[in-house]
Amino acid sequence: MTGPNLFGVDLFGNPIRPASRSPMGARFIVPPFSVLDARQGEWQERKRAWIGMGIASEEGRDVHLSGSQMPAATLGADGRTIRGDGAGRVGDNGSTIFDPVVCELAYRWFAPPGGLILDPFAGGSVRGIVAGALGRAYLGVDLRAEQIAANERQREDLAHELSAPVEWACADSATLPAVLRGRRADFVFSCPPYADLERYSDDPRDLSTLDYGAFCAAYRAIIAHAVEALKPDRFACFVVGDLRDPKGLYRNFPGVTVAAFEAAGARLYNEAILVTAVGSLSLRVGKPFLSARKLGKTHQNVLVFVKGDPKRAAAACEVMDG
Repeated sequence: MTGPNLFGVDLFGNPIRPASRSPMGARFIVPPFSVLDARQGEWQERKRAWIGMGIASEEGRDVHLSGSQMPAATLGADGRTIRGDGAGRVGDNGSTIFDPVVCELAYRWFAPPGGLILDPFAGGSVRGIVAGALGRAYLGVDLRAEQIAANERQREDLAHELSAPVEWACADSATLPAVLRGRRADFVFSCPPYADLERYSDDPRDLSTLDYGAFCAAYRAIIAHAVEALKPDRFACFVVGDLRDPKGLYRNFPGVTVAAFEAAGARLYNEAILVTAVGSLSLRVGKPFLSARKLGKTHQNVLVFVKGDPKRAAAACEVMDG
């Protein structure tokens, strides 16, 4: 299994019309520009193929959504309050589901084939399933035993699609060195929790239970552990978006992320904007804009970092010469 549409066919062997793919798209999946447009038909077709494989990343997530703290622009397309990460669709329980095409791009562009992907904020199954399907080993860390159990059921159901080991550790990411036991990662990839905008549990170790200052301190420490575990001359990628404080002012969460990685020894190397579907935002944006001039957010930040030499890091990645 090498993922959908990589060689002109979808997951089920159905051919793709050659005219629907640009030469650059055929070579790189999508053009490697600093704007990634998830609204495009080919992107959506690819996403449907991944989800059609049987990925159900919302399983195991009985989230507690803090709607009173969230601006209207971060509501889901069905009106539910969700984490405003822009990288997923909304599941039946109101939680977000990470876009598998974003995973595919990150892995094929920046993760060495056969290498180990470390995900310190694992959540649902999608990042692990896509990694295993693309021949990358994966280790995700999550606090909640019920989430780990749901992910492992997904792994067993889709075992025939996986060509590399996929595992989740039920642990606190603050203890990453103990979880890894000396293992080193070839790529760090995650979508972190957005402070208390989506509460996952009542566990006091859960970052979503902390006030923003404590959250940022714990977040920086986890990033430091992840970068320490990353091999030299390798990439890392976090998909993040900004969030508002109780007064509605942005907190510059992407900036917090960049500062944490750079303090840990990984420099910012690429920044892309992920543009997502508007959905029902066009119906909901009017009131918050008129009352407070808040813009409806339809993008996400994809931040790529490098530890060590960028050229050596690139040389370790998948060959994409077309």
